[in-house]
Amino acid sequence: MSSARNHPARTADLHAVPAAAPLAAQQPAQLAWGRHYAAVRPDHFRVEYAINPFMHLDDQPDPALALEQWERMVATLRGLGAQVDVLDQRPDSPDMVYAMNLGLGYVDARGHDAMVMSHMRYAERRHETRSAEPFFAAAGRATSFVGADGVGPHLEAGDAFAFGDALVVGYGPRTEEDALAHLARTLEVRVRGLRITHPGMYHLDLAFCPLDERRALVCPSALDGPSADALLDLVPEPLVLTEAEALSTFAANSVVVGRTVVMPACPPRVRTRLEEWGFEVVIVEVGEFHKGGGSIRCLTNPLDVTVGRDLPRVEGGDVVLPGAVEGVA
Repeated sequence: MSSARNHPARTADLHAVPAAAPLAAQQPAQLAWGRHYAAVRPDHFRVEYAINPFMHLDDQPDPALALEQWERMVATLRGLGAQVDVLDQRPDSPDMVYAMNLGLGYVDARGHDAMVMSHMRYAERRHETRSAEPFFAAAGRATSFVGADGVGPHLEAGDAFAFGDALVVGYGPRTEEDALAHLARTLEVRVRGLRITHPGMYHLDLAFCPLDERRALVCPSALDGPSADALLDLVPEPLVLTEAEALSTFAANSVVVGRTVVMPACPPRVRTRLEEWGFEVVIVEVGEFHKGGGSIRCLTNPLDVTVGRDLPRVEGGDVVLPGAVEGVA
């Protein structure tokens, strides 16, 4: 359900692209994070079960083509100056290639690397953590859990993004609301929760992509009305995607490195707006991975979000839900 009715100026964004601002205008600050990623080499990628609307057992990815697309994506990110750490894929975990959901990587307020491991909603994906946790621990990250083996709240890191004054976390289809308080306490940050209701945008990374300190790709149709309103209020300059654009192009499932947006596809009006804002759009075809329900953002996991730089530190943590009065428990 979209709440565009409450945001008439942003509704117009769906139909027209205003004239570009003068080039001399002050550009918003680039994202400081997004220069260090984890990715999983797709040596065992296949559609073995169906846990989202994109997965069909009779539509299997081509292994050679999938590897070629993945290697091109990694080469593109490295060519932009990003570091990409590669994990081996478990043979029993065909979805492990969607590295975004291995866990929430961050640098804590003391400068220590850390990772909150995901606790997958579906048992078919829980094997992934058994290899991911030791990999990140060996790399020097302090690892922690919100739950494991079906006990405790579910958390899937594709629902969590740093933006503005908070860690923005979608909950509903995959991540559970109870996980938000755990994240707030562990990271010592404000968590702004958004309720996801669209079955095809089951992770927030299919509907939300931060671009810089003021701008983001946003698909309000993924959320219930109060959550859509809250997200549009949070982003000063949203580039609103229609439901059809988000689902057919995976445009929100993109990665930003500096002022370059690496996308699987880009609707013409979206490209026009991005280029007017001073971004370079680079298209990388990853269509084989769309058969499993993920694209470029799902295939990568940013490890460099930093508390105190990208997320204001909030002692003890804080959770804000749509419609709640901030500062009131």
